Amino acid sequence: MASSHVGPNTPADNEIQCQAEGMDIDHHHDGNILQKHVAFFDQNNDGVIYPWETFQGFRQIGCGLLLSSVAAVFINMGLSAKTRPGKWPSLLFPIEIKNINKAKHGSDSGVYDTEGRFVNSKFEEVFCKHARTNSSALTSDELMGLLKSNREPKDYKGWLASYTEWKMLYILCKDENGLLHKDTVRGVYDGSLFEHMAKEKKLNASNKKSA
Repeated sequence: MASSHVGPNTPADNEIQCQAEGMDIDHHHDGNILQKHVAFFDQNNDGVIYPWETFQGFRQIGCGLLLSSVAAVFINMGLSAKTRPGKWPSLLFPIEIKNINKAKHGSDSGVYDTEGRFVNSKFEEVFCKHARTNSSALTSDELMGLLKSNREPKDYKGWLASYTEWKMLYILCKDENGLLHKDTVRGVYDGSLFEHMAKEKKLNASNKKSA
C-alpha cells in the first residue's frame, strides 16, 4: 500500500492534520459499529457466536490452527458472560452480538464508545498522536507507544486484551515495510477487513488449484 508522505512527521504536522480531519467533532456515530466488527464471526447469522464459529472465522482470514484455536478459547471464554447479563453461564460460551458493547474492555483507544458506536475523533487521534514515521500508518514501535498511552492503572486484563488485539492485527496486516495502515485499521473497526481477507484467501486458494 503506497503512501505519498515523505519524511517523518513533526508534532506540529500532526496537530495540523488533526485539525484538518475534524478533531473539533467529538462524536461521529455510524450505528453500532462494534456489532459490525464482530458480525463476520457469526457464521450462521443467528446473532450468536460460538467458539467453533470464532475458530472458523480466524481460519478464513488466514490464521493457523494453533492461533485460531487459542483465539476461539480466549475470546469466547472472556466475552460470553459479559454479553449474556442475567443468564446462567453456558459451557458452550456463546457471545450475543446484540450485547457486545457490554464486553468492551478498558485500556483501549476509545474509538468505540460505551454503546459500541464509532467515535471518529478518537480514531483520528490514534494516528495524530502516534504516527510519526508515516502520517497514515503505525510502525511496531509506534503501536507499542499507543498501547502504553492507553493503559489504565492496574487494568491488567485490559492491557492484555489490547495488546493481543493490536499485535495480532499488526502481524496479520502489516505491509512489507512493517507499517500498519490507517485504512486497514478502519476496516477492522467496521468489520469490512475480515470480509476482504477471507475473500482474498479464498481467491488465492482457487488460483493455486487452477495453476
